[in-house]
Amino acid sequence: MAPMSSPSRYLSRMSATVRSRPWTLTRKFEHASPLDLYRRMSSCSRNNTQGLGSKSAWMTLFAVALGVPFAFQFVSDEAQSRPQRKDEREKTSSEIERAAETWTSTQNSRLSADLDATTLAEKDAQKKREAAITDESPMRLRMEKFIKEQQQIIVGELEKLDGHKFRKDEWERKNGGGGITCVLQDGDVFEKAGVNISVVYGTLPKPAIRKMHANHKMLDPNVESLDFFAAGLSMVLHPKNPMAPTVHLNYRYFETANPDGSSQAWWFGGGSDLTPAYLFDEDAIHFHNTLKDACDCHDKSYYPRFKKWCDEYFYNKHREECRGVGGIFFDDLDEAESDQEKTFAFIQDCLKAFIPSYLPILEKRKDMPFNEEEKEWQQIRRGKYVEFNLVHDRGTSFGLNTPGSRVESILVSLPLTASWKYMHEPEFGSREQRLVDILKNPQDWL
Repeated sequence: MAPMSSPSRYLSRMSATVRSRPWTLTRKFEHASPLDLYRRMSSCSRNNTQGLGSKSAWMTLFAVALGVPFAFQFVSDEAQSRPQRKDEREKTSSEIERAAETWTSTQNSRLSADLDATTLAEKDAQKKREAAITDESPMRLRMEKFIKEQQQIIVGELEKLDGHKFRKDEWERKNGGGGITCVLQDGDVFEKAGVNISVVYGTLPKPAIRKMHANHKMLDPNVESLDFFAAGLSMVLHPKNPMAPTVHLNYRYFETANPDGSSQAWWFGGGSDLTPAYLFDEDAIHFHNTLKDACDCHDKSYYPRFKKWCDEYFYNKHREECRGVGGIFFDDLDEAESDQEKTFAFIQDCLKAFIPSYLPILEKRKDMPFNEEEKEWQQIRRGKYVEFNLVHDRGTSFGLNTPGSRVESILVSLPLTASWKYMHEPEFGSREQRLVDILKNPQDWL
């Protein structure tokens, strides 16, 4: 039996079959759904007192909408007044009625399942079954669609550059959601590269709601629990060449939902930052300038605010130095900052700015010559990177402390190799020393 999702296609074919004697019912209801046809079929009388057609005619339309193959011959015979033997008519009618009963039973099962969909994850799964995601869809579904598209684009560009393929792991969470982890290790350009998306559904307990209420007044602090949704794309690239900088990116969306699935509170967060082992000022300037352009398209106050925020967030307190030369970072952008559509447009532009902000730098540095001492310095700086991620990074801490989280995906951010040398100090006046000086005193690059 052909799929019922395109009844108009089958009805059009039926119209062609009987065009020698156009049928009023076919013309009038060629775009009707199988459910509408079935209801009319069930309610009309054989006497055709209202000019709506006989029950057998409605049954035929319904069967054609379902793709029952023998219905075409039945329609053709009836439309052209070809006589049918009584046993043929009874067989055809019986077959169509069985198809109708099967279809109705299936619809009832689906309706029952839809009514039983009580969690936010189930409601969203239902929405995806019913229709494609558009600009009218809930923001959580639009964000999920966007980051999946961007992951494919970024992975494709990085594979072209490296010459090796990413390993792709798709995974699901028991309570809804899941993710796609893409990792490349021991490539020609990348020692380790991870481009991940995650979609998480869960329930916030009352203490967590009250804590979040401080930054998000739309949250009701008096409810016992709230369904929540979180989705984001996170990426860390560790090149092999010490002259090529590490880059990090993360853009995310968080939402709490009312019992009916409508949005209660929402906010966006994210940013992108550069961590070189050997600093080329022109690289830092290019990286910051590209991010500033993305920010300025929406609000000229964004770049200076979010650049400062980045320097403050990616600060390795126990080392008293920044992790790298920064970029932008922000969190909790909600209705107090701007409306949802404008903020989503800002997030989209920032994420799309990644390729032009980083790939030109990597192209220039990936094949530069280096010596053993420079490789050793890269390993020492990576050790500092690991320290920040495991000690200070809120995202890593949140992930590792979330029940059911995928630890392997969370720790993709760590480099494949790193080292710690006791009491290591760079030589005075060296390039290594200049980097440390700048990390201890962040500067404006533009």
